[in-house]
Amino acid sequence: MSLTEPMVDAISDFPAGTIQNLPTQLTSLIGRECEIAAVCALLERKEVRLLTLSGTGGIGKTRLGIEVAARLFETFTDGVAFVPLAPIIHPGLVLLTIKQTLGLLQPLRGQSTRHIDDLKTFLRDRHMLLVLDNFEQVLAAVPAITDLLLACPDLKVLVTSRAVLHVQGEYEFIVPPLALPRWTHLPAIEALTQYASVALFLERALAIKPDLSLTKANMQAIATICVNLEGIPLAIELAAARVKLLPPQALLRQLTKTRRFEILTGGTRDAPERQQTLRNTLAWSYNLLDQTEQQLFRLISIFVGGCTLEAIESISETMIGEAEPVLDTLAALIDKSLLHQSEEEGEEVRFVMLETVREYGLDCLHTCGEDEAAWQSLAAYFLALAEQAEPQYAGSEQAAWLQLLEQEHENMRAVLHWLLIQGEAGRGMTMALRLGAALKNFWAIRGPYREGRVFLERALAVREGVAPAIQAKALLTAASLAFLQSDFNVAEAYCQESLQLFRELEDRTGIAYALYLLSWVARDDITIDIALAEEALALFREIGDREYIAWSLYTLGYLDYLRGAYENAFRLIEESIVLQKELGNTRGVAHGLITMARIHIAAHRDLARADAYLAKGVPLLKKLDDQVGFASTGVLRAQLALYRGDAAQARLLLEETLILYKKIGSQEGMIFANYYLARAANALDDDATACAFYRESLAIARKLNMKECIAACLEGLADVSAIRGRYERAACLRGTAEVLREAVHIPIPLIDRASFECSLDCIRAHLGEHTFTTLRSLGRTMTPEQVLALQDEEIALSSSSATTTPLPDYPAGLTEREVQVLRLVARGLTNREIAEELGLSKKTIAHHMTHIFNRTTSENRSAAVAFAFRHGLI
Repeated sequence: MSLTEPMVDAISDFPAGTIQNLPTQLTSLIGRECEIAAVCALLERKEVRLLTLSGTGGIGKTRLGIEVAARLFETFTDGVAFVPLAPIIHPGLVLLTIKQTLGLLQPLRGQSTRHIDDLKTFLRDRHMLLVLDNFEQVLAAVPAITDLLLACPDLKVLVTSRAVLHVQGEYEFIVPPLALPRWTHLPAIEALTQYASVALFLERALAIKPDLSLTKANMQAIATICVNLEGIPLAIELAAARVKLLPPQALLRQLTKTRRFEILTGGTRDAPERQQTLRNTLAWSYNLLDQTEQQLFRLISIFVGGCTLEAIESISETMIGEAEPVLDTLAALIDKSLLHQSEEEGEEVRFVMLETVREYGLDCLHTCGEDEAAWQSLAAYFLALAEQAEPQYAGSEQAAWLQLLEQEHENMRAVLHWLLIQGEAGRGMTMALRLGAALKNFWAIRGPYREGRVFLERALAVREGVAPAIQAKALLTAASLAFLQSDFNVAEAYCQESLQLFRELEDRTGIAYALYLLSWVARDDITIDIALAEEALALFREIGDREYIAWSLYTLGYLDYLRGAYENAFRLIEESIVLQKELGNTRGVAHGLITMARIHIAAHRDLARADAYLAKGVPLLKKLDDQVGFASTGVLRAQLALYRGDAAQARLLLEETLILYKKIGSQEGMIFANYYLARAANALDDDATACAFYRESLAIARKLNMKECIAACLEGLADVSAIRGRYERAACLRGTAEVLREAVHIPIPLIDRASFECSLDCIRAHLGEHTFTTLRSLGRTMTPEQVLALQDEEIALSSSSATTTPLPDYPAGLTEREVQVLRLVARGLTNREIAEELGLSKKTIAHHMTHIFNRTTSENRSAAVAFAFRHGLI
């Protein structure tokens, strides 16, 4: 019997009812309601005849297709048919498989030339949906499917494929990953379960381990696992299968330190082999690529966080040895769901891989022995890019170059790490130090400071054989970053070493840069700083470096502001701004305007003028995303609010600013934020909180040996002491502060002098002239450590004075306010309820909670309460 004769009989004998052969699903589909609705809506449109569900392996295309078909079953008069194509690899077998699925053929025993005709005959008058699953390996069969659609007007085809079909009339729906948690602070357990990725993990995990404990720590680990796995359903299911062996937190640690392919194995036995491990899923896609596509896929996997077309072309040319057109190959990788485009308004198109796909590509790169050459090419490309950007920071293209480097930050970080490892292995540190030095301005403006500094310090530790000029420049960059972290002693040491190398090289430009930076980091005496800045300015004038002439003028103006020479500060800053505008240096103009506002405040000039300068400067900072500038404007806006009597607004601004300073790693900024938070608390008659913030600011200032800041904090603590009736201590604190200010030649800002004198007169009036003078003189003989030790001793003592409110010496350095908060925590109050109880903001309570956790070494609220019980605080 031939194959053709029974076919006719099978067609004629086929039941008239509807067809429905969708696979039975033993688990629920989670988190796809929006996608199901969108795909159903597309298929219900008359003009949509062919719809492709595309996406990377494991994203859930098949599962979505089955669910859509089930939902639309009653929509199609003659039903739906699910055609699994994964088992076949020859395009010629696609029509046979469809016929077999429809019951038009017994199990395949041969081939026929009449398959298309038979299908047309059967489907021509039927209103039906065909689901063709896993079409990516039989793409050559696309013309036959198109032919079938043309002949059968009521037929619709839903295709699942890792590659789009590229035929007329095709609609594409890209299946996205499952929804992922996006949080700053961890939400409640109930909130986390609303994310589809987390819900999927939980359902699969609880199915095999019903007693899984859903603690906050476990839920945080599960959420982080889902984020790390990028919401890919297959990866999440494979991870969930591991909870029988590894609790969530242990599983997260393994995924973090081990390549995910070694963990994500052991899928269900009834799953196709390609879906039983994550590696098999990706290998299936990789093996469908031709040789050229595989090579480009491997090369692109080396990029972190995506890349531009220019970068791909550069590394491809270097690796292949000649310029090869890559657009068609890129398009093929995108079509096959191994790569996707990311484009934002005004930015260049970037090509991005899911991290899971990228990790597989890196494995392939290593297997082919291409990884070292590829990394070398990548390093050369990004070094050239960074050095090309370096001179642009002073001009009108400053913002564009900063944005470009921001986009490439992850790539830069990866290259820096690779170069560091190579250098520490004895292969030379020249490229590493060149790249680190070239990124100085990027790190200084965008941060994080610590990243750049740690890298440079490691690279500088192994710099033997590196040219002195490269060493000197890298030392100057390390000094700059140490300065921005307020590590002045280290910054000065790097500067001096750099200066010595530049002098030996007779490099006047380098000498000028080193002197300029020294004028900022040498903090013992402001008159020395001014001399260094003037020497640097003279050299820059000789060299003709207009950018640093402008910055030196700015520096001298800032130093004059600190020493109270306000008129001269105005003149110098204005001159700097004019020059920066001529250069097109947006950052220089912005910082000049912000400092003009600062001077107007300090000199007790028109506060409205300060507002006007801020209004001009802030948009420029936003244009550059200048984190340092944003933070400094936060402090200034808080000062303006304080001087206008709005202490509550000042407090809110400073809480936000303190978070930003902590993020970028500026300890000096944290001093100012805490100092003005103390002043805001004082203005709100909360002397306990004021004392806590003064102590916080003072601790950092003492560590950095910033004498003017130590003096300001001692003056603030003197005011708190006076409010509490401890006038003897207040007089001593004032005396110590005076000596510190005289040593650095930095007076109290003019705007604060009236209130300072008023407070001093109050202390004098309560003590009497003789006692006041004696105690003030005693304070002048004491170091900050001595006067603070005296203060701490007095705080621990009880006082019989009715006007005195003693502060107990609490364990772990807890402040009175923190103990108050901790007691409310023990009562079960939330942060919001505590804020309402104390009349503070939720951010302030969160700040206190952070300090409580750190000081008591507690991981959570329960542990902190336990600490309170152990130490008798409750």
